[in-house]
Amino acid sequence: MRVLTGIQASGKLHIGNYFGAMKPMVKLQEENELFTFIANYHSLTTSKDAKTLKQYTIDAAVDYLSIGIDPTKTTFWVQSHVPEVLELYWILSKFTPMGLLERGHSYKDKVANGISANHALFSYPVLMAADILMLDTQIVPVGKDQIQHVEMTRDIATKFNNEYGDIFVLPEHRVEADLATIPGIDGRKMSKSYDNAIDLFMDEKPLQKRCNKIISSSTPLGEALAWEDDNIYALASLFLDETQKQELQVRYQSGLEGYGHFKKYLKELIWEELGEAREKRAYYLSHMDEVNDILAHGATKASKVAQAKMSKVREAIGL
Repeated sequence: MRVLTGIQASGKLHIGNYFGAMKPMVKLQEENELFTFIANYHSLTTSKDAKTLKQYTIDAAVDYLSIGIDPTKTTFWVQSHVPEVLELYWILSKFTPMGLLERGHSYKDKVANGISANHALFSYPVLMAADILMLDTQIVPVGKDQIQHVEMTRDIATKFNNEYGDIFVLPEHRVEADLATIPGIDGRKMSKSYDNAIDLFMDEKPLQKRCNKIISSSTPLGEALAWEDDNIYALASLFLDETQKQELQVRYQSGLEGYGHFKKYLKELIWEELGEAREKRAYYLSHMDEVNDILAHGATKASKVAQAKMSKVREAIGL
């Protein structure tokens, strides 16, 4: 199966990115034809300046490689290095009803949370559709909040195919049910936009300070704690198997430990999980020429697929 994943270069990657997208990618590349890109065009919706966007882009590349993306198994590139996606974005705009975009949950949510409304943010789903359709993608792993965008992609592709023939593959979304929404330190979905994330590669002391900021109830030490709706437990459980989760639930209910103990435990889980990745990251940061070569090679591979698809699209519509 051809699988496409991507992530915005809009800030340091965090635990939500890791469990929601990055860790599953490592598994996906073993069993599928995986295409993975750094979505720096999408990042322009929130980017503040050129220097920062460039830095975030290269940081994302290093972090992906550190987590385990293998360029011998995965086509890995930067979105802007394959500019055909913008041409397709414009063409697909003709097949995108305004009402479809106006119903976008993600757009409404971002604006409600203080992100400036603009055309790029509003038409984000069309660019996402171009990313997907340009590569004949079959499966798109997404978080729960992105399901609607894949459904929009199918709607747009269907309208195009109805007029010009079966040019585009209709993609399917895939969601890991247990990872549909990963909470941030305030209980909302973990997001750079909300400033509620736990960054992947924090030093140990700042990591503990960040974990200490997780919102919890005011239940005093000595009383049983409710784990069901607790943000600390929700995050810790991402690192645990079923037996370990049950053991943690017993600790919550014992009354012998308070939230401070569990915040320290969460920090230890994060630190241990990412030990090997930190070593790889140190290597790539000292071998940036290798990183740039990997991205250039991935862009070449993605471009071959994109150019072949765009040749068919142009012929179909008369360009």
